[in-house]
Amino acid sequence: MIRSSLSVILLFLFLSASSAEHNARTERISGSAGDVLEDNPVGRLKVYVYDLPSKYNKKLLQKDPRCLTHMFAAEIFMHRFLLSSPVRTRNPDEADWFYTPIYPTCDLTPTGLPLPFKSPRMMRSAIQLISSNWPYWNRTEGADHFFVVPHDFGACFHYQAQFNLATKQEEKAIKRGILPLLQRATLVQTFGQRNHVCLDQGSITIPPFAPPQKMQAHLIPPDIPRSIFVYFRGLFYDVNNDPEGGYYARGARAAVWENFKNNPLFDISTDHPTTYYEDMQRSIFCLCPLGWAPWSPRLVEAVVFGCIPVIIADDIVLPFADAIPWEEIGVFVAEKDVPELDTILTSIPTEVILRKQRLLANPSMKQAMLFPQPAQPGDAFHQILNGLARKLPHDGSIYLREGDKVLNWTAGPVGDLKPW
Repeated sequence: MIRSSLSVILLFLFLSASSAEHNARTERISGSAGDVLEDNPVGRLKVYVYDLPSKYNKKLLQKDPRCLTHMFAAEIFMHRFLLSSPVRTRNPDEADWFYTPIYPTCDLTPTGLPLPFKSPRMMRSAIQLISSNWPYWNRTEGADHFFVVPHDFGACFHYQAQFNLATKQEEKAIKRGILPLLQRATLVQTFGQRNHVCLDQGSITIPPFAPPQKMQAHLIPPDIPRSIFVYFRGLFYDVNNDPEGGYYARGARAAVWENFKNNPLFDISTDHPTTYYEDMQRSIFCLCPLGWAPWSPRLVEAVVFGCIPVIIADDIVLPFADAIPWEEIGVFVAEKDVPELDTILTSIPTEVILRKQRLLANPSMKQAMLFPQPAQPGDAFHQILNGLARKLPHDGSIYLREGDKVLNWTAGPVGDLKPW
């Protein structure tokens, strides 16, 4: 036992020193993933941006500027990006894709939580508008259109844990399903969970928004050693929404706390210090467990700060998975194996850890997870466009004969059919 503990301490000390030494080194991703990550979508597609009344976007933001900083803000920044992007065309007849700028998550409670209850009616209203004023929706019923829907449950338009047990809200989201009018469109969404009705097979999964300027302001010198072995800040129990403790994170976060709260290799707490970003840059591994959803901004932060993400979410669909080699840069731990987390992490060979750190140090890896202002080559905006470009050319079967209809405009809950 003493020998085992000593070997772990020696490994940790070696990694701390090696991490500082290797921080300046980077490694390009080999093979097709690296090529995809560095693809330039300009010249490969043209996007037409519908000119909608400001009540669908800008007026919502004027009413509540907090929408610019919450984790679902990609819907706003994608709109701004496309307005000045070289892929934008003002001639809809030459467009490959059509984009409807609508901000369905910009309806916040006093505490800053998005309320999606009006979102289906808002979305229906926008689609009715574009289908009445332009001919392009009707010829495919949305199959060449894309929508940014960064809700907790994407285009199912329901929330996670806010007022009641989140499992009940998920049941409602599953029962609602994806809004019927969006079932032929391509959905760009943060929600990524395998075999879930709220994730369409053709969706593009994206990272949640994390503020690039704020993270940039907290960068520390790259030669500072990573002196924390495992780092995590966040909830282990959600007593407000899961008082009995049987649902939140399917018990994975509770298992982290109960097994490792006194382990000196684990710096874990519910406190969120002002040095949170700096601490991640001093850490070798950053835990990224599921909460009510499989994902969180913690995943973005870990990649940007070069901390190896330890992904504990059995059914997660990760953002830009065809471009970012998650298996190579992260560590996947099954939820049932959380009690063995210390053994799993200390058993990873040093050379494997150092290679993950070199890959994470690649600027293109970090850039792909961010929505910077202004946009930068290879960033999340461009990864979305790459995903759309890879779906081209459209199959001829998406085009309907004149007068044909596939979608049911009267399907869904009665409340969703009311005017917005």
